[in-house]
Amino acid sequence: MLRPTGPRVVLLLVILALVGYTFVLAPRLVLSNNAGGVAGPPIPGPDDDPSVAAGPTYFPADGKAFIGVTTTEGTADLRPVDAFGKAAKHRPEVMMFSQGWAVDSAFDRAKFDTIARSRMLPVLSWEPWNFRVDNVRKDGTHVEQPKYRLARITAGDFDSHIRKYAEGVKSLGYHIGIRLAHEMNGFWYPWGVTVNGNQPADYPAMWKHVHDIFTSVGATNVIWIWSPNITFDTKSRLAQLYPGDDYTDWIGLSGYYGTGGERTYRSPGGVFDNTLRELAAFTHKPVVLTETGATDVVGLKAQWIADLGRYLPKHPEIIGFIWYEAVRETDWRIAGSPAASAAFADLASDPRYDVTWRGAMLPRATVDLPSPSPSRTSGPSPSKARPKPTHSRTPPASPTGSPSASN
Repeated sequence: MLRPTGPRVVLLLVILALVGYTFVLAPRLVLSNNAGGVAGPPIPGPDDDPSVAAGPTYFPADGKAFIGVTTTEGTADLRPVDAFGKAAKHRPEVMMFSQGWAVDSAFDRAKFDTIARSRMLPVLSWEPWNFRVDNVRKDGTHVEQPKYRLARITAGDFDSHIRKYAEGVKSLGYHIGIRLAHEMNGFWYPWGVTVNGNQPADYPAMWKHVHDIFTSVGATNVIWIWSPNITFDTKSRLAQLYPGDDYTDWIGLSGYYGTGGERTYRSPGGVFDNTLRELAAFTHKPVVLTETGATDVVGLKAQWIADLGRYLPKHPEIIGFIWYEAVRETDWRIAGSPAASAAFADLASDPRYDVTWRGAMLPRATVDLPSPSPSRTSGPSPSKARPKPTHSRTPPASPTGSPSASN
Protein backbone atom coordinates (compact mmCIF):
# COMPACT_ATOMS: atom_id res chain seq x y z
CA MET A 1 0.00 0.00 0.00
CA LEU A 2 1.37 3.42 -1.03
CA ARG A 3 1.76 5.88 1.80
CA PRO A 4 0.41 9.45 1.14
CA THR A 5 3.77 11.19 1.26
CA GLY A 6 4.12 14.88 0.36
CA PRO A 7 5.56 14.37 -3.16
CA ARG A 8 2.90 11.78 -3.97
CA VAL A 9 0.10 14.12 -2.85
CA VAL A 10 1.50 16.93 -5.01
CA LEU A 11 1.76 14.58 -8.01
CA LEU A 12 -1.83 13.43 -7.50
CA LEU A 13 -3.07 17.02 -7.34
CA VAL A 14 -1.23 17.88 -10.58
CA ILE A 15 -2.77 14.88 -12.34
CA LEU A 16 -6.25 15.83 -11.12
CA ALA A 17 -5.74 19.42 -12.32
CA LEU A 18 -4.67 18.26 -15.79
CA VAL A 19 -7.63 15.90 -16.03
CA GLY A 20 -10.00 18.67 -14.96
CA TYR A 21 -8.61 21.09 -17.54
CA THR A 22 -8.70 18.53 -20.34
CA PHE A 23 -12.21 17.22 -19.79
CA VAL A 24 -14.01 20.13 -18.10
CA LEU A 25 -12.45 23.56 -18.55
CA ALA A 26 -10.98 23.27 -22.06
CA PRO A 27 -14.23 22.14 -23.71
CA ARG A 28 -16.04 25.03 -22.06
CA LEU A 29 -13.47 27.48 -23.39
CA VAL A 30 -13.85 26.10 -26.90
CA LEU A 31 -17.62 26.38 -26.69
CA SER A 32 -17.30 29.92 -25.36
CA ASN A 33 -15.06 30.94 -28.23
CA ASN A 34 -17.26 29.32 -30.83
CA ALA A 35 -20.66 30.17 -29.33
CA GLY A 36 -22.31 27.63 -31.53
CA GLY A 37 -19.89 27.84 -34.46
CA VAL A 38 -17.32 25.37 -35.72
CA ALA A 39 -14.23 24.50 -33.72
CA GLY A 40 -11.31 26.79 -34.22
CA PRO A 41 -9.35 29.72 -32.79
CA PRO A 42 -11.23 32.67 -31.31
CA ILE A 43 -12.35 35.62 -33.41
CA PRO A 44 -9.47 38.15 -33.52
CA GLY A 45 -10.03 41.01 -31.10
CA PRO A 46 -8.21 44.21 -30.13
CA ASP A 47 -5.89 42.40 -27.72
CA ASP A 48 -4.28 40.64 -30.71
CA ASP A 49 -2.47 43.88 -31.54
CA PRO A 50 -0.79 45.52 -28.51
CA SER A 51 -0.20 48.68 -30.55
CA VAL A 52 -3.95 49.39 -30.67
CA ALA A 53 -4.78 52.21 -28.27
CA ALA A 54 -7.66 51.93 -25.85
CA GLY A 55 -11.03 52.88 -27.29
CA PRO A 56 -12.88 52.04 -30.52
CA THR A 57 -11.05 51.50 -33.77
CA TYR A 58 -12.56 51.70 -37.23
CA PHE A 59 -12.35 49.61 -40.36
CA PRO A 60 -10.81 50.79 -42.53
CA ALA A 61 -9.08 53.70 -40.84
CA ASP A 62 -9.27 57.14 -42.41
CA GLY A 63 -6.92 57.32 -45.37
CA LYS A 64 -6.84 53.53 -45.72
CA ALA A 65 -8.72 51.10 -47.96
CA PHE A 66 -9.26 47.34 -47.88
CA ILE A 67 -8.90 44.58 -50.44
CA GLY A 68 -11.55 41.87 -50.45
CA VAL A 69 -12.33 38.73 -52.39
CA THR A 70 -15.33 36.65 -53.40
CA THR A 71 -15.32 33.18 -54.95
CA THR A 72 -17.85 30.68 -56.23
CA GLU A 73 -16.74 28.18 -53.57
CA GLY A 74 -17.58 30.56 -50.72
CA THR A 75 -16.96 29.41 -47.17
CA ALA A 76 -17.05 25.73 -48.16
CA ASP A 77 -13.50 25.92 -49.53
CA LEU A 78 -11.03 28.70 -48.73
CA ARG A 79 -8.32 27.36 -51.02
CA PRO A 80 -9.20 29.85 -53.80
CA VAL A 81 -8.88 32.62 -51.21
CA ASP A 82 -5.45 31.30 -50.25
CA ALA A 83 -4.44 31.17 -53.92
CA PHE A 84 -5.64 34.73 -54.39
CA GLY A 85 -3.66 35.91 -51.36
CA LYS A 86 -0.53 34.15 -52.59
CA ALA A 87 -0.84 35.64 -56.07
CA ALA A 88 -1.54 39.11 -54.69
CA LYS A 89 1.12 38.82 -51.98
CA HIS A 90 -1.58 40.25 -49.77
CA ARG A 91 -4.10 38.50 -47.55
CA PRO A 92 -7.57 39.99 -48.18
CA GLU A 93 -9.25 41.73 -45.27
CA VAL A 94 -12.82 41.08 -46.48
CA MET A 95 -14.57 38.03 -47.89
CA MET A 96 -18.00 38.17 -49.50
CA PHE A 97 -20.27 35.16 -49.97
CA SER A 98 -23.86 34.70 -51.14
CA GLN A 99 -26.99 33.09 -49.70
CA GLY A 100 -30.44 32.82 -51.23
CA TRP A 101 -33.52 33.00 -49.04
CA ALA A 102 -35.02 29.77 -50.38
CA VAL A 103 -32.00 27.47 -50.53
CA ASP A 104 -30.04 28.89 -47.56
CA SER A 105 -33.03 29.77 -45.40
CA ALA A 106 -31.52 29.00 -41.99
CA PHE A 107 -28.90 31.15 -40.30
CA ASP A 108 -25.57 29.30 -40.22
CA ARG A 109 -23.13 30.86 -37.81
CA ALA A 110 -20.28 28.62 -38.97
CA LYS A 111 -20.09 30.41 -42.34
CA PHE A 112 -19.47 33.77 -40.71
CA ASP A 113 -17.06 32.39 -38.11
CA THR A 114 -15.06 30.60 -40.79
CA ILE A 115 -14.37 33.94 -42.44
CA ALA A 116 -13.87 35.89 -39.21
CA ARG A 117 -11.35 33.38 -37.85
CA SER A 118 -9.35 33.91 -41.02
CA ARG A 119 -9.13 37.58 -40.03
CA MET A 120 -11.51 38.79 -42.72
CA LEU A 121 -14.69 40.82 -42.35
CA PRO A 122 -17.62 38.66 -43.51
CA VAL A 123 -19.89 40.29 -46.09
CA LEU A 124 -23.11 38.51 -47.05
CA SER A 125 -24.87 39.03 -50.36
CA TRP A 126 -28.36 38.28 -49.09
CA GLU A 127 -30.60 37.33 -52.01
CA PRO A 128 -34.42 37.10 -51.74
CA TRP A 129 -35.13 34.45 -54.37
CA ASN A 130 -34.87 30.78 -55.26
CA PHE A 131 -31.90 30.52 -57.61
CA ARG A 132 -32.65 26.85 -58.33
CA VAL A 133 -35.96 27.38 -60.10
CA ASP A 134 -36.18 26.21 -63.69
CA ASN A 135 -38.38 28.91 -65.28
CA VAL A 136 -35.51 30.36 -67.30
CA ARG A 137 -36.40 33.07 -69.80
CA LYS A 138 -34.98 33.41 -73.29
CA ASP A 139 -32.41 35.93 -72.07
CA GLY A 140 -31.03 33.35 -69.59
CA THR A 141 -32.55 34.92 -66.49
CA HIS A 142 -35.19 33.45 -64.19
CA VAL A 143 -36.71 36.49 -62.59
CA GLU A 144 -40.41 35.67 -62.67
CA GLN A 145 -40.78 34.65 -59.05
CA PRO A 146 -43.97 36.29 -57.72
CA LYS A 147 -43.36 34.79 -54.28
CA TYR A 148 -40.34 37.07 -53.90
CA ARG A 149 -41.93 40.24 -55.27
CA LEU A 150 -40.63 43.25 -53.32
CA ALA A 151 -44.09 44.30 -52.18
CA ARG A 152 -44.65 40.87 -50.60
CA ILE A 153 -41.47 41.21 -48.56
CA THR A 154 -42.61 44.62 -47.33
CA ALA A 155 -46.07 43.23 -46.59
CA GLY A 156 -44.55 40.81 -44.08
CA ASP A 157 -44.60 37.50 -45.97
CA PHE A 158 -41.01 36.77 -44.88
CA ASP A 159 -40.94 38.48 -41.49
CA SER A 160 -40.42 35.25 -39.55
CA HIS A 161 -37.46 34.27 -41.71
CA ILE A 162 -35.94 37.75 -41.53
CA ARG A 163 -36.38 37.96 -37.75
CA LYS A 164 -34.77 34.58 -37.09
CA TYR A 165 -31.83 35.50 -39.31
CA ALA A 166 -31.47 38.85 -37.56
CA GLU A 167 -31.38 37.11 -34.18
CA GLY A 168 -28.60 34.87 -35.48
CA VAL A 169 -26.61 37.83 -36.73
CA LYS A 170 -27.03 39.57 -33.39
CA SER A 171 -25.51 36.56 -31.61
CA LEU A 172 -22.24 36.82 -33.56
CA GLY A 173 -20.80 39.54 -31.36
CA TYR A 174 -18.90 41.21 -34.23
CA HIS A 175 -19.86 43.29 -37.25
CA ILE A 176 -20.71 41.82 -40.63
CA GLY A 177 -21.72 43.43 -43.90
CA ILE A 178 -25.10 42.66 -45.49
CA ARG A 179 -25.47 43.47 -49.17
CA LEU A 180 -29.21 43.06 -49.48
CA ALA A 181 -30.79 42.42 -52.90
CA HIS A 182 -27.90 43.88 -54.88
CA GLU A 183 -27.99 45.21 -58.46
CA MET A 184 -31.63 46.16 -58.08
CA ASN A 185 -31.32 48.49 -61.07
CA GLY A 186 -30.67 45.49 -63.33
CA PHE A 187 -33.13 43.10 -64.91
CA TRP A 188 -31.51 39.77 -64.01
CA TYR A 189 -32.81 39.19 -60.46
CA PRO A 190 -36.44 38.94 -59.28
CA TRP A 191 -35.89 41.92 -56.97
CA GLY A 192 -35.02 44.14 -59.95
CA VAL A 193 -37.26 47.19 -60.01
CA THR A 194 -38.34 46.68 -63.63
CA VAL A 195 -39.19 42.95 -63.45
CA ASN A 196 -41.37 40.50 -61.52
CA GLY A 197 -44.15 43.05 -61.00
CA ASN A 198 -41.89 45.42 -59.04
CA GLN A 199 -41.94 49.21 -59.11
CA PRO A 200 -39.03 51.56 -58.25
CA ALA A 201 -40.69 52.73 -55.01
CA ASP A 202 -40.98 49.12 -53.84
CA TYR A 203 -37.24 48.75 -53.38
CA PRO A 204 -36.50 51.36 -50.67
CA ALA A 205 -39.70 50.33 -48.90
CA MET A 206 -38.51 46.71 -48.83
CA TRP A 207 -35.04 47.75 -47.63
CA LYS A 208 -36.41 49.83 -44.76
CA HIS A 209 -38.74 47.03 -43.72
CA VAL A 210 -35.91 44.48 -43.49
CA HIS A 211 -33.63 46.99 -41.77
CA ASP A 212 -36.33 47.81 -39.20
CA ILE A 213 -36.75 44.15 -38.30
CA PHE A 214 -33.01 43.85 -37.61
CA THR A 215 -33.18 46.98 -35.47
CA SER A 216 -36.19 45.67 -33.56
CA VAL A 217 -34.30 42.56 -32.40
CA GLY A 218 -31.17 44.54 -31.53
CA ALA A 219 -29.04 43.34 -34.46
CA THR A 220 -27.06 46.57 -34.67
CA ASN A 221 -23.84 44.80 -35.70
CA VAL A 222 -24.69 45.07 -39.42
CA ILE A 223 -22.95 47.20 -42.03
CA TRP A 224 -25.82 47.83 -44.48
CA ILE A 225 -24.46 47.91 -48.03
CA TRP A 226 -26.79 49.34 -50.69
CA SER A 227 -25.29 48.02 -53.91
CA PRO A 228 -26.53 48.91 -57.41
CA ASN A 229 -24.89 47.86 -60.65
CA ILE A 230 -22.95 50.53 -62.52
CA THR A 231 -25.29 52.54 -64.70
CA PHE A 232 -25.23 52.58 -68.49
CA ASP A 233 -28.30 54.75 -69.05
CA THR A 234 -27.72 58.52 -68.92
CA LYS A 235 -31.29 58.83 -67.62
CA SER A 236 -30.55 56.57 -64.65
CA ARG A 237 -32.46 57.38 -61.46
CA LEU A 238 -30.55 55.66 -58.69
CA ALA A 239 -31.70 58.25 -56.16
CA GLN A 240 -35.28 56.97 -56.26
CA LEU A 241 -34.03 53.50 -55.27
CA TYR A 242 -31.95 54.75 -52.33
CA PRO A 243 -33.40 54.10 -48.84
CA GLY A 244 -31.53 57.08 -47.37
CA ASP A 245 -28.42 57.67 -45.31
CA ASP A 246 -30.15 56.65 -42.08
CA TYR A 247 -30.67 53.17 -43.51
CA THR A 248 -27.32 52.78 -45.28
CA ASP A 249 -23.72 52.49 -44.10
CA TRP A 250 -21.77 51.81 -47.30
CA ILE A 251 -22.59 52.17 -50.99
CA GLY A 252 -21.63 49.13 -53.06
CA LEU A 253 -21.01 49.03 -56.80
CA SER A 254 -20.76 46.12 -59.22
CA GLY A 255 -18.63 46.93 -62.26
CA TYR A 256 -16.31 44.90 -64.50
CA TYR A 257 -14.10 45.39 -67.49
CA GLY A 258 -15.01 42.83 -70.13
CA THR A 259 -18.56 41.68 -69.38
CA GLY A 260 -20.72 40.49 -72.26
CA GLY A 261 -17.78 39.62 -74.47
CA GLU A 262 -16.57 43.21 -74.53
CA ARG A 263 -13.33 43.54 -76.47
CA THR A 264 -12.85 47.31 -76.45
CA TYR A 265 -10.70 48.45 -73.55
CA ARG A 266 -12.49 50.43 -70.86
CA SER A 267 -10.39 51.96 -68.11
CA PRO A 268 -11.57 51.91 -64.49
CA GLY A 269 -12.70 55.49 -64.98
CA GLY A 270 -14.71 54.40 -67.99
CA VAL A 271 -16.35 51.74 -65.86
CA PHE A 272 -17.12 53.69 -62.68
CA ASP A 273 -16.98 57.46 -63.23
CA ASN A 274 -20.53 58.07 -64.45
CA THR A 275 -22.06 56.14 -61.56
CA LEU A 276 -19.82 57.77 -58.96
CA ARG A 277 -20.91 61.18 -60.20
CA GLU A 278 -24.56 60.17 -59.96
CA LEU A 279 -24.10 58.86 -56.42
CA ALA A 280 -22.33 62.03 -55.28
CA ALA A 281 -25.48 63.99 -56.11
CA PHE A 282 -27.42 62.43 -53.24
CA THR A 283 -25.08 60.77 -50.72
CA HIS A 284 -21.60 60.98 -49.23
CA LYS A 285 -21.59 57.51 -47.76
CA PRO A 286 -18.37 55.51 -48.23
CA VAL A 287 -18.22 53.52 -51.47
CA VAL A 288 -17.03 49.93 -51.87
CA LEU A 289 -16.58 48.22 -55.23
CA THR A 290 -18.42 45.13 -54.02
CA GLU A 291 -17.83 43.25 -57.26
CA THR A 292 -15.10 44.00 -59.75
CA GLY A 293 -12.77 42.15 -62.05
CA ALA A 294 -11.19 42.20 -65.49
CA THR A 295 -11.14 39.87 -68.45
CA ASP A 296 -8.02 38.82 -70.30
CA VAL A 297 -9.84 38.14 -73.59
CA VAL A 298 -7.60 40.60 -75.42
CA GLY A 299 -4.68 40.35 -72.98
CA LEU A 300 -5.29 43.57 -71.07
CA LYS A 301 -6.19 42.29 -67.59
CA ALA A 302 -2.80 43.28 -66.14
CA GLN A 303 -3.09 46.75 -67.66
CA TRP A 304 -6.57 47.22 -66.19
CA ILE A 305 -5.36 46.17 -62.74
CA ALA A 306 -2.43 48.59 -62.99
CA ASP A 307 -4.83 51.34 -64.05
CA LEU A 308 -7.10 50.45 -61.11
CA GLY A 309 -4.14 50.90 -58.78
CA ARG A 310 -3.68 54.45 -60.09
CA TYR A 311 -7.42 55.19 -60.16
CA LEU A 312 -8.48 54.28 -56.63
CA PRO A 313 -6.23 56.71 -54.69
CA LYS A 314 -7.85 59.55 -56.65
CA HIS A 315 -11.21 58.62 -55.13
CA PRO A 316 -11.15 58.93 -51.33
CA GLU A 317 -14.84 57.99 -51.25
CA ILE A 318 -13.86 54.44 -52.27
CA ILE A 319 -12.77 52.70 -49.06
CA GLY A 320 -12.26 49.24 -50.52
CA PHE A 321 -12.90 46.79 -53.34
CA ILE A 322 -13.82 43.11 -53.60
CA TRP A 323 -12.26 41.13 -56.45
CA TYR A 324 -14.27 38.39 -58.16
CA GLU A 325 -11.77 35.53 -58.05
CA ALA A 326 -13.64 32.95 -60.09
CA VAL A 327 -14.31 31.47 -63.50
CA ARG A 328 -17.79 32.40 -64.67
CA GLU A 329 -18.53 33.50 -68.23
CA THR A 330 -14.79 34.20 -68.37
CA ASP A 331 -11.76 33.80 -66.12
CA TRP A 332 -11.71 36.75 -63.73
CA ARG A 333 -9.01 35.29 -61.47
CA ILE A 334 -5.59 36.80 -60.91
CA ALA A 335 -4.19 33.47 -59.69
CA GLY A 336 -2.83 31.54 -62.64
CA SER A 337 -1.94 34.65 -64.63
CA PRO A 338 1.63 35.77 -63.86
CA ALA A 339 1.09 39.19 -65.43
CA ALA A 340 -2.17 39.82 -63.56
CA SER A 341 -0.68 38.53 -60.30
CA ALA A 342 2.33 40.84 -60.63
CA ALA A 343 0.13 43.84 -61.39
CA PHE A 344 -2.16 43.06 -58.47
CA ALA A 345 0.76 42.53 -56.09
CA ASP A 346 2.10 45.94 -57.11
CA LEU A 347 -1.31 47.53 -56.43
CA ALA A 348 -1.60 45.80 -53.06
CA SER A 349 1.87 46.92 -51.97
CA ASP A 350 0.62 50.50 -51.59
CA PRO A 351 0.67 51.39 -47.85
CA ARG A 352 -2.96 52.55 -48.12
CA TYR A 353 -3.94 48.86 -48.15
CA ASP A 354 -1.96 48.07 -45.01
CA VAL A 355 -5.00 47.37 -42.85
CA THR A 356 -6.07 44.59 -40.51
CA TRP A 357 -9.59 43.55 -39.58
CA ARG A 358 -10.39 42.55 -36.00
CA GLY A 359 -13.73 41.52 -34.59
CA ALA A 360 -14.01 44.48 -32.21
CA MET A 361 -13.72 47.09 -34.97
CA LEU A 362 -16.54 49.43 -35.95
CA PRO A 363 -17.27 50.24 -39.60
CA ARG A 364 -15.96 53.49 -40.98
CA ALA A 365 -19.15 55.48 -41.48
CA THR A 366 -18.16 58.69 -43.28
CA VAL A 367 -15.72 60.09 -45.80
CA ASP A 368 -14.38 63.62 -45.96
CA LEU A 369 -15.61 64.98 -49.30
CA PRO A 370 -16.87 68.29 -50.71
CA SER A 371 -20.57 69.08 -50.69
CA PRO A 372 -22.57 67.17 -53.31
CA SER A 373 -24.08 69.13 -56.16
CA PRO A 374 -27.89 69.52 -56.18
CA SER A 375 -29.59 66.43 -57.53
CA ARG A 376 -31.83 66.63 -60.59
CA THR A 377 -33.20 63.20 -59.93
CA SER A 378 -36.24 62.35 -57.89
CA GLY A 379 -35.81 60.74 -54.51
CA PRO A 380 -34.05 61.72 -51.27
CA SER A 381 -32.86 65.27 -50.75
CA PRO A 382 -29.15 65.86 -51.37
CA SER A 383 -26.96 65.21 -48.36
CA LYS A 384 -25.49 68.13 -46.49
CA ALA A 385 -21.76 68.68 -46.54
CA ARG A 386 -19.92 66.21 -44.36
CA PRO A 387 -17.50 67.46 -41.70
CA LYS A 388 -14.24 65.75 -40.91
CA PRO A 389 -15.10 62.05 -40.56
CA THR A 390 -16.73 61.04 -37.30
CA HIS A 391 -18.08 57.69 -36.24
CA SER A 392 -21.24 57.09 -34.29
CA ARG A 393 -21.76 53.34 -34.57
CA THR A 394 -21.89 51.38 -31.34
CA PRO A 395 -20.27 47.97 -30.95
CA PRO A 396 -22.50 44.89 -30.98
CA ALA A 397 -23.49 43.14 -27.79
CA SER A 398 -21.04 40.40 -27.01
CA PRO A 399 -22.61 37.14 -26.16
CA THR A 400 -26.17 39.45 -64.84
CA GLY A 401 -25.21 42.28 -65.00
CA SER A 402 -22.40 40.83 -63.00
CA PRO A 403 -21.22 37.25 -62.57
CA SER A 404 -22.28 36.74 -58.95
CA ALA A 405 -23.65 33.46 -57.68
CA SER A 406 -24.97 31.99 -54.46
CA ASN A 407 -22.62 29.74 -52.51
